[in-house]
Amino acid sequence: MKPSHIEHIGIAVNSLETAIPYYEQLLEQKCYSIEEVTDQKVRTAFFKVGDTKIELLEPTANDSPIAKYLEKNPHGGVHHIAFSVVGLQQALDEVSEAGIQLIDKTPRKGAEGLNIGFLHPKSTFGVLTELCEDPNK
Repeated sequence: MKPSHIEHIGIAVNSLETAIPYYEQLLEQKCYSIEEVTDQKVRTAFFKVGDTKIELLEPTANDSPIAKYLEKNPHGGVHHIAFSVVGLQQALDEVSEAGIQLIDKTPRKGAEGLNIGFLHPKSTFGVLTELCEDPNK
C-alpha cells in the first residue's frame, strides 16, 4: 500500500455553525460542502487546502463515534487522519496481514462518495487512521 497523499484531516467539533466561520476566516475561503453521513451519525463540512481537505465533524446523535470523542475531548480536536489509496480492499488486507488491527475489514461508504476503512488507533500509535479511495478514479 502506498498512499498518494493525505486525503483529509478530520476535526471533531461541537457545532458546525460555530466552527465553520472560524475556518472560513483562518483559511480565507468558504466551506465548499456540508453533508450528513447518516450511518456514521455525523454532519461534515469541508475545506480544501492544497491537495488536502479539512473535514469538520459534528455528531448528529449522542451514541455516534464523534459524540463519544467529544465526551473525552469537550473542546474538540483532531479526530483522525485520512490517506488516499488505490485499491482500498487490498490496502486493508495488506495492513491486516502486517498485524495492524482494523475497525473496517471491508470498505464502506463515507462522505463525498469515498469508500473508506479505518485502522484501530491501538495499532497505529494512538492515531485513528482512515484509508480512502475515490471509486470514480
